[in-house]
Amino acid sequence: MSKSAVKKIQAIRGMNDLLPSDSPRWQFFEAKVRQLMLRYGFNEIRTPIVEQTALFARSIGEVTDIVEKEMYTFDDRNSESLTLRPEGTASCVRAAMEHGLLYNQTQRLWYQGPMFRYERPQKGRYRQFHQIGVEAFGFDGPDIDAEVILLSARLWKELGLMEHVTLELNSLGSSEARAAYRDTLVAYFEQHHDVLDEDSKRRLTSNPLRILDSKNPAMAEMLDAAPQLMDHLDVESREHFEQLTKMLEAAGIDYVINPRLVRGLDYYCRTVFEWTTTALGSQGTVCAGGRYDGLVEQLGGKPTPAVGFAMGIERLILLLDTLELIPQGALGGCDVYVLPMDDNATTAAITLAENLRGELPELQLQLHCGGGSFKSRIKKADKSTASMAILLGEDEIAQQSATLKFLRDDREQQRVPLAQLGSTLRELLAPGA
Repeated sequence: MSKSAVKKIQAIRGMNDLLPSDSPRWQFFEAKVRQLMLRYGFNEIRTPIVEQTALFARSIGEVTDIVEKEMYTFDDRNSESLTLRPEGTASCVRAAMEHGLLYNQTQRLWYQGPMFRYERPQKGRYRQFHQIGVEAFGFDGPDIDAEVILLSARLWKELGLMEHVTLELNSLGSSEARAAYRDTLVAYFEQHHDVLDEDSKRRLTSNPLRILDSKNPAMAEMLDAAPQLMDHLDVESREHFEQLTKMLEAAGIDYVINPRLVRGLDYYCRTVFEWTTTALGSQGTVCAGGRYDGLVEQLGGKPTPAVGFAMGIERLILLLDTLELIPQGALGGCDVYVLPMDDNATTAAITLAENLRGELPELQLQLHCGGGSFKSRIKKADKSTASMAILLGEDEIAQQSATLKFLRDDREQQRVPLAQLGSTLRELLAPGA
């Protein structure tokens, strides 16, 4: 077979490479998140991307779209069913239980990493996507609900997103209240069976609350008139929700109550919330979460109250780009380009670059490699993002100096003694210089 006939191997549809031109945006966002988690007292946990399939079947629910249609599931060589994680909460709970993190103690954890779902790829939705999540265990009051919502709100403020997102709240009540409401809802939907689409008819017996989340415009009027879960809440859940809203109001957080907000995972109870935006069109949710007080027990642990949320990194990066909220200085590149003027100066240039990296740890410095004519070397310096080049030639080496060439303005180049080069660069690269 000729080389030209060899089929190129490409990335799997819906699973994208993160290129050097994009990674600085992610690093900017992830650094903001990491700093915020430390400030709020959350500790990072990292779990495998592959888990036993039973973990997700038991936690997410056997009859959810995720388990039925979207999971990447396979048998390993021991015929054990394994699944690429479709979300992070179940893995976090499994790890916390397995390693005794929940034994007579509270935990505030966060994670980040890739998740996998077999969905139709579209803008802001992929088959491999990345999430950042927060999980708090052992707290049963509304104060921790408020705390995790305030954490997300703080992130929006610091990213400049607060005026572009809306907080939607609802309460799913206790499992008993939800079961009674389920019967009421099914009876209502049965009366309007002819309006239901095929997907909703299927959910009528498996997960009728998810019908409320339908985006089918032909069902909108019927859904607007449906019985509301908020009217069927148990007393304790109602008090929990009222206290939460008072805490958010006291903190200056605006919200809207969305009675059709039910979330797509079976394990939620009481508080559920979403942060939505209109800046991305149809894919409006950028962060979602709520309480899941029964999940730890459902997976074999002791009853443990819990609350958390997850946000999609791809969608948030898209939002930040759309609104042009990522600072230019966060987009990577280098400050200085060290350029040996000929091959005889290469060793001196390498030594100088290493000395500067030691003296100025914050300096982003790129060393010219690969030889070439002086003209081609200058062209490479110009193509870099550096604001200046450090030139080293025979004269500079003899005089223990370097020549600074400014690449982005018309200042005259200047000769600087090597002993003063670090302090000179610090002054020239200081903000406002």
